[in-house]
Amino acid sequence: MSALRTIFAGTPEFAVPALKLLIESDHAPLAVLTQPDRGAGRGRKLRVGPVKQSALDAGIEVLQPASLKPADSHALIAGLKPDLLITAAYGLLLPRVVLAIPTHGCWNLHASLLPRWRGASPINQAVLAGDQQTGISLMQMDAGLDTGPVLLKAATRIGADETAGELHDRLAIIAAEVLADGLQRLVDGRLPEPTVQDDREATHAPLIQREDARLDWRRPASLLARQVRAYNPWPVAFAEIEGLSCRIFQAQAISRDDRNAEPGQLMRGQDRKGRIVVACGEDALAIESLQAPGRRRVSARDWLNAHPDWT
Repeated sequence: MSALRTIFAGTPEFAVPALKLLIESDHAPLAVLTQPDRGAGRGRKLRVGPVKQSALDAGIEVLQPASLKPADSHALIAGLKPDLLITAAYGLLLPRVVLAIPTHGCWNLHASLLPRWRGASPINQAVLAGDQQTGISLMQMDAGLDTGPVLLKAATRIGADETAGELHDRLAIIAAEVLADGLQRLVDGRLPEPTVQDDREATHAPLIQREDARLDWRRPASLLARQVRAYNPWPVAFAEIEGLSCRIFQAQAISRDDRNAEPGQLMRGQDRKGRIVVACGEDALAIESLQAPGRRRVSARDWLNAHPDWT
């Protein structure tokens, strides 16, 4: 099989390694689909997304329809006569008419081992749930949300202290590797038969809201520590400590000496590692990095040095 005529669809940083792999392969995209530019900052100045910037740098045409439902969007894609459309964190659903345009259909690189964690936040949910492993699924897309049959999978263990941001960066690289494998198998005629997902095993990863990152001190410290990791770097876990609503970037669950301490109580004098310890419904949370309102992010040790009453 000769070089494939491809279209790539993606928007955030996660999709960039896969796009770059495609650009450097024999199957460089004819065009890149990405979501419209969004306003950012106080002035809401339009910001070019990571995928768009990578495509522009490579001299590839960028298409930014607000929706793929209108007929003119269908005609635009059909006019490119693609063999394959590849998506990674694109953010728009592909209607059936678009799915049917490419000769080999549409592939999606999804950051979980499907059918676990279908949806918008698979990386965060895997960390939050305490999963020991996750991975990348290369899926043949259908009209559902991450419901299509799976072509290839690549698993990886989740580090005990790994944040969602760190895992995100690793999975983005793995996604590019899986795409390279899938393309080579397609060209060689070695692509495996798609494996239909078992809907009974499916779990859902919804869009993240800022309120999801609020820590409830009545919960076990082990869960709160996972929450801190799951929402780093966004939206960042937060909770009230000594009357201050603090953002918490790094923390670990530890056992506590005072069994009578109330959830949310600052446990002065317990930790010897320069951490801020707060009692939880079960055990305690040892905070290593935080940010108070109007302040910069600091280590817990630096905060305690500046606030001796907390020790």
